[in-house]
Amino acid sequence: MSVPVEPSDDARAATPGRRVPDFFIVGHPKCGTTALYDTLRRQPGIYMPALKEPHFLASDVDARRGGVPRTLEAYLALFDEASPDQLLGEASPSYLSSQTAAANIAALAPAAKIIAVLREPASFLRSLHLQFLQSRIESEADFEKAISVERLRSKEVNGSDATTPAPRYFERVRYVEQLRRYHDVFAREDVLVLIYDDFRGDNEGTVRGVLRFLGVQEAVPIDVREANPTVRLRSRQLDDLIHSAALGRGPVMRGVKMGVKAVTSRRLRHGVLGMRSSVVYGEPEAPDERVMQELRRRFKGEVLALSEYLERDLVTFWGYDSID
Repeated sequence: MSVPVEPSDDARAATPGRRVPDFFIVGHPKCGTTALYDTLRRQPGIYMPALKEPHFLASDVDARRGGVPRTLEAYLALFDEASPDQLLGEASPSYLSSQTAAANIAALAPAAKIIAVLREPASFLRSLHLQFLQSRIESEADFEKAISVERLRSKEVNGSDATTPAPRYFERVRYVEQLRRYHDVFAREDVLVLIYDDFRGDNEGTVRGVLRFLGVQEAVPIDVREANPTVRLRSRQLDDLIHSAALGRGPVMRGVKMGVKAVTSRRLRHGVLGMRSSVVYGEPEAPDERVMQELRRRFKGEVLALSEYLERDLVTFWGYDSID
């Protein structure tokens, strides 16, 4: 788990000679944050580390994957290769739903700028569910069942069994509460709230607006791609098999992996073990409109509150004006 940065810490004094980030893309996931990260880091005036999601400042988020920094020194080391004239930024989608990230960011970098991206709640949760299936966080393939109840389940984590909470969905749509955490510690003009639909509809214009917000001169053409598209998991069993083979888990799979290593080149081996994306995943199916309508009814109050908070009519923009 990340180490919290207490508001009373003088982070710069504790790490002399190290710079802290100038801006943070705080989320949400499945809202274009990866595409925005990829686009901004191509600008010469911006440095963003190759590790897209450090998650370090979300001290209430358990980042189990390898490679994430566990200490402040390791976190700040991510930016060591930046030039003195580059702005430093990072993108961790967990920071928006995190209860602690806003205060931790303000303690570390009180002059930072914040970029949040919000998406229509029902489509956001459906896309998030598909992403959780792909990344093996979620085990329930049926979207309606997955969001119906907070479940506990036992799953394998880093080679050991651990009982962990199932993914929480609804708490991620507390948009006003999440934005208030940032407005409580940063000036309102230093928090940029983007709407996913605007980003998809006008990639170039949205990125130019972000560059103006950051005070960065556009130096290379803006070319935004869909960096993390939503996909459907065709087969959990096939995905499990390929995943186990890639990791060499179990005596049979370890033998298979060793055999593959012995008779194939590294490039071919990676092609075989990397077939997960082309064989296991496909285009997402159309959502169940009954389930989507039920979600929109549930979240209409949140959309009304968000519209008032941002002084923008998202009720009409997202089609909630027709929801009873």
